[in-house]
Amino acid sequence: GEKRLAAMGGERVKITVPVLALLLVAFPFLLNDPFYRDIGVAVLLAAISASAWNIVGGYAGQVSVGHSMFFGIGAYLPLLVYQHGAWAPVIGVPIAIVLSVGLAAAIGYPTFRLRGHYFSMATIAIAELIHIYVGTVDYLGAAIGLQGPAVGRGWWDLTFRGELPYYYIFLGVLAVLLYVTYEVQRSRFGSYLRSIRANERAAASLGVPVRETKLKALMLSAAFTSVAGSLYSLKTGFIDPESGFGLLVSVQMLI
Repeated sequence: GEKRLAAMGGERVKITVPVLALLLVAFPFLLNDPFYRDIGVAVLLAAISASAWNIVGGYAGQVSVGHSMFFGIGAYLPLLVYQHGAWAPVIGVPIAIVLSVGLAAAIGYPTFRLRGHYFSMATIAIAELIHIYVGTVDYLGAAIGLQGPAVGRGWWDLTFRGELPYYYIFLGVLAVLLYVTYEVQRSRFGSYLRSIRANERAAASLGVPVRETKLKALMLSAAFTSVAGSLYSLKTGFIDPESGFGLLVSVQMLI
């Protein structure tokens, strides 16, 4: 009976996923009004952010409320390289990923000594310190923020007049993220994450490298959260401390 239910569930997934993917691909043409396309882009960005957070918050059960620090780094770097170097904003995306992963490694090692709401409070504190600091640095635009190119100099500036290119770029990133998450879930690493979420002490007693596993999950989550931030600033062409590093950014991911 259980095998039959599992098989039925697997069949439903095999049918549902392609249908959902087809609907997402066709959405801009089914509802081709600019308003609905803009809503579609916002939904995809929310899905990317939430799925990135889910790697550490869902699978590992480590409730971070400070993911805005990674989102903000991703949002600032593309516009920062444009403002101070006149480079294509997209060049800032890989730089932001590297910085976000480095920050995740730096803060993960000490904060993962804490558990439960103590870990959550620590992530809030670090994110808010970064938020306040960014708002005081003139090189980063201080409280005013940074502006991107008003008119694209070429396709590499990713400054499009319509929502359609952004929609498919965001959809492609979401597809990659969900595929990576799927592979993580099937791997031994994914099993370690689930065991930590279920009972951290029991997992450690069975030989699971708890801190190392949580750190890897945070670094992977930070990388994709940084990409979400970059997509946001590339589309809007503007970023300031509140929209990049504000506490509400982290809360929205949780919601």
